[in-house]
Amino acid sequence: MKLSQGVEWAVHCCVLLAHADEQEAVPRTTLAGYYGLPVAYLAKHLKSLVQAGVLTATSGPRGGFRLARPAGRITVLDVVEAIEGTAPSFVCTEIRQRGACAIPAARCTGPCGVARVMDDADRAWRDSLRRTTVADLVDRLPADLRERARAWLRDPSAPLPAFR
Repeated sequence: MKLSQGVEWAVHCCVLLAHADEQEAVPRTTLAGYYGLPVAYLAKHLKSLVQAGVLTATSGPRGGFRLARPAGRITVLDVVEAIEGTAPSFVCTEIRQRGACAIPAARCTGPCGVARVMDDADRAWRDSLRRTTVADLVDRLPADLRERARAWLRDPSAPLPAFR
């Protein structure tokens, strides 16, 4: 399975937003600047996160983005599905019913072994992402990286704290 780079960007932006003051909206330029991302392309992904209810957006001079709910209630799966959609990663096209050795449709009463194993893998993958929240990812960050994130969000033009 290959996910778009938008998934990486979206998850990282949600982790960064988890460091923000809950009352302050973070401009997309601030999010893009933290990771060196193109603002216009990131904006599409942020819009998808808003549409999915992962983020909220406000417009105007003090506008920007916030997490729509506490980081502990936003799963990585929420973010992935906001960007990639909810469709399963594998779609069976019943090729066993085509070709020179086609099996009659009447004999295909359930999913084949290939479809079953792919569905099991997709379910396991989604369950893993569902068990991991944005807060879990924040908790895994070293303290100095959390401080750098908070410092950047306070003032992107100020010097960042040194790495320890």
